[in-house]
Amino acid sequence: MPLGEDGHSWKKKTVNIKDIYDFKEVLGTGAFSEVMLAEEKRTRKLVAIKCIPKKALEGKGSSIENEIAVLHKIKHANIVSLQDIFESKSHLYLVMQLVSGGELFDRIVEKGFYTEKDASKLIQQILDAVKYLHDMGIVHRDLKPENLLYYSMDEDSKIMISDFGLSKIEGSGSVMSTACGTPGYVAPEVLAQKPYSKAVDCWSIGVIAYILLCGYPPFYDENDAKLFEQILKAEYEFDSPYWDDISDSAKDFIVHLMEKDPSQRYTCEQALQHPWIAGDTALDKNIHESVSAQIKKNFAKSKWKQAFNATAVVRHMRRLQLGTSQEGQMQSTLPSPCHGHLLLPEGEEEESCQYLNMSHLHFPLCFCIPFHPDRHYR
Repeated sequence: MPLGEDGHSWKKKTVNIKDIYDFKEVLGTGAFSEVMLAEEKRTRKLVAIKCIPKKALEGKGSSIENEIAVLHKIKHANIVSLQDIFESKSHLYLVMQLVSGGELFDRIVEKGFYTEKDASKLIQQILDAVKYLHDMGIVHRDLKPENLLYYSMDEDSKIMISDFGLSKIEGSGSVMSTACGTPGYVAPEVLAQKPYSKAVDCWSIGVIAYILLCGYPPFYDENDAKLFEQILKAEYEFDSPYWDDISDSAKDFIVHLMEKDPSQRYTCEQALQHPWIAGDTALDKNIHESVSAQIKKNFAKSKWKQAFNATAVVRHMRRLQLGTSQEGQMQSTLPSPCHGHLLLPEGEEEESCQYLNMSHLHFPLCFCIPFHPDRHYR
C-alpha cells in the first residue's frame, strides 16, 4: 500500500523541506541517505532528519514502507519516535526524535561506579519496551547495544531503543523465516534457518545482559563458521575471573533468556518477573573497573566507521548556549533509528557491501551465510 493511502496521511507534501526546517549540521551519512541535525522554524525544536533520495528507493518502496509502518505505530517512553514524514519531488524525509545522552557503552565507561543493579535497571527498561512491541505484534529482530541510546545526560536518564530497519509486524498466525540481524546477537533458530518468532528478541536481550555484566560478548570467533557453531549450540561460559563477583541470580536470568529452545526461553513478561529484575537480588558491588576495561577492549570505536558524529551536535548545542529552561524542549544529539546499523569495518567496504550497503537506509536486511560478524577482541 503506497504511503499516505491508508487514511493516516503519513506523508506531508513539501516543495522545499528547508521552508520548514533550518538544517544545521550533518550528523552522518550512509550509502544512500544522509542524516541532518535540524531545527523546526516554527517551534525551534531540534530533530534528526533522515534524507532519502527517491532514486535510491527504486524497487525498494515496500521495504522503506515497512520501516515507516513500524515506526508510525510506536509510542513508548523508551523507544525513539518518528515525528513526521515529508515528501518532496526528489526526497523522502523522516523526522525523528533526538536524544542527547549518547551511547550505552560510552556512559558505562565514563561512570566511576557501576553495579549489577544499574545493569538490571537498564535491562528492565529494555524488556518493558520490547514487551510493548511484542504486544503490538512487532518483532525488532536487531536488538544490540549500538541501538541503545540514553535520552539525556542526566545521571538517571532512561534508555531508548532505536533502529527499526529490520523490524517486522507479525501477521495473524504468521511465522518469520528471513535470516536477519547482527551475528553476535542473533538467536540460534535464525542461524538454523528455522521459522522463528518474537523469542529472537528475548535471546538478544540475554546477550546484551551478558555483555553489561562482563564487558565482552558471549560468542566470539574470528572464523565465521565457528562463531555460528557456538551460537547454534548455545555454547557460552561465565568465565573466571570476570564473572566471579556476579550473582547467581544474574546468571540464572541470562540462562533463561539465552535458552537454545525458543519454546523454553523466557518471554519478556517472564523475564520482567525474574527476581534479578523485579526483586532485590541484583548486587550493589562496584564492577565498573572490570566491565569498562573489557568494553574498551572489545568494542573499541576505532575499529569501526562511525555513522554519526555526536561531537557535531554537542558543539552546536554549546554554541546555542541553551539554558536549563530550554533543555527539555531541545534535547539533542545522536539520532535514532538510523544509528550505526551493521557498520562496515575499516578496509572491508567492497567485501562487505553485498550484505551491508542497503542497511544504511535501514531496509530489512537478509543475510547470506557467511558474512561479517561484529569484531571483538578479548
